[in-house]
Amino acid sequence: MTDILKNKVALITGGASGIGRATAILFAQEGAAVNIADINSRQGQAVVDEIRAQGGRACFSLCDVTNAEDCELAVDATLEQFGRLDILFNNAGIIRRADVVETTEAEWDKVLAVNLKSVFLMSKYAVPVMAKAGGGAIINTGSGWGLKGGAQAASYCAAKGAVVNLTRAMAIDHGAQKIRVNCICPGDVDTPMLRHEASQLGQAEAEFLAEAAQRPLRRFGQPHEIAQAVLYLASEAASYVTGAALVVDGGGLA
Repeated sequence: MTDILKNKVALITGGASGIGRATAILFAQEGAAVNIADINSRQGQAVVDEIRAQGGRACFSLCDVTNAEDCELAVDATLEQFGRLDILFNNAGIIRRADVVETTEAEWDKVLAVNLKSVFLMSKYAVPVMAKAGGGAIINTGSGWGLKGGAQAASYCAAKGAVVNLTRAMAIDHGAQKIRVNCICPGDVDTPMLRHEASQLGQAEAEFLAEAAQRPLRRFGQPHEIAQAVLYLASEAASYVTGAALVVDGGGLA
């Protein structure tokens, strides 16, 4: 590895699995200390143990990203453990595959809370810390469906579309504080959430995954491939990039 993030400190929500886990491991390999914030303490601690076994620095924060107090405590814990906060990766997310008629009000509220409100809450507490230190980088997980519509995913499309535009608004608001704010827009990626979509839709998993692979590169993505895009946006290689929505989807939107 090249120590791209040497001496940097990152806070990653949804870091216990999928894209968050892959990014946490990659960031640690590139020299960053990482706080993994998640509601799954067993899996989150396992990622911490894996990073430490490789000689990296990591800690875990039990965090409901829809709860303001939990978000503030996660930022505080990052400072207590590592003394600073340079990178925030707002990655926690869930999906409900249903149209507006079939989506319950509770499901709507939950999807928007986890996917969108969490970005607001974590950023609310992270931005002042970054500004005081002279800058930082925030990366939000959007989606291809944040840039175009998708079938039977009304609440998810609404939340991810909002994440993309919130990213732009934050980039405008905090550029003068040397805080860059960008989002990644993945296509289908081989994560537990992707496989759970098949059961929500009542489809056989193999059939669902075959459909997910129908894009120019003829496959769905892997978590480490999205992590590489997050690493770019977090690094000095993207020093003049803010307010961007980086599509990483094997050509699906194309």
